[in-house]
Amino acid sequence: MTMFKSMLPTVRKKIVIKLGGSTLEGLNRAFFSNFKTLQQEGYDIIITHGGGPAINRELEKQQVSSAVLNGIRITNEEAINIVQSTLIGKVNPALVGQLNEAGIMAIGLNGFDGQLLQSEYLEQDTYGFVGKVTSVNTQLINTLCANHIVPVIACVGATVSGQALNINGDTVASDVALAIGAESLLLVTDVSGIRIEGEYQEEATPSLINQWIEEGHIYGGMIPKVEGAMQVLKAGVPSVQIVDDRLTGTVIVPSVNESFAKR
Repeated sequence: MTMFKSMLPTVRKKIVIKLGGSTLEGLNRAFFSNFKTLQQEGYDIIITHGGGPAINRELEKQQVSSAVLNGIRITNEEAINIVQSTLIGKVNPALVGQLNEAGIMAIGLNGFDGQLLQSEYLEQDTYGFVGKVTSVNTQLINTLCANHIVPVIACVGATVSGQALNINGDTVASDVALAIGAESLLLVTDVSGIRIEGEYQEEATPSLINQWIEEGHIYGGMIPKVEGAMQVLKAGVPSVQIVDDRLTGTVIVPSVNESFAKR
């Protein structure tokens, strides 16, 4: 029996959107309308999020000190309890509530739910209760997407024995994007992408970005963002975008020689 193309099930493309802590606290209407547009264009969307500012406020309130080393928050036993309760108990439900209110069906998840983010310690002696993802339950994500429900994933992993671990938000976003074969990863920040000499760039390649860093056009907090984006690209996600909360910004695609090398 032959099947006509129209009878074949269409595989919907997936986009992972990573919301940073500062962006989370003030999403505007344009974010939700652009989000719906992507859905109408046939994309399944998965959200991952951190919650740095909310965690910092809670740590301060409870007088728990927390240092950052190599961009990773050193997390002791008191701090992991605060990270877990803040992300899962406050930030995640608030975001899910905003999405539902905007008419976007969403459900809050974290590493414990259906073994979504199985994790192990990154370097316990150095970072404490900080984890790295060892496996992602893609079946759970795909099931929700197939039912037009947006998974909203807090960056808390879980060990086999049920210990919560704090995981870097960009790391979770890239791990999820790679696991589900996402077409693109959107890193939502408080700026509209990469700005060179006063102008936002619509597109960039790793070789251009490295040149801009050398020339001093990319500096400060944008350096870790673009370096993270280039790592995700290198790992196999076709495009990474650094965007603002209207979901517009800079698309980073492989350099020509790199894309040929992958074929």
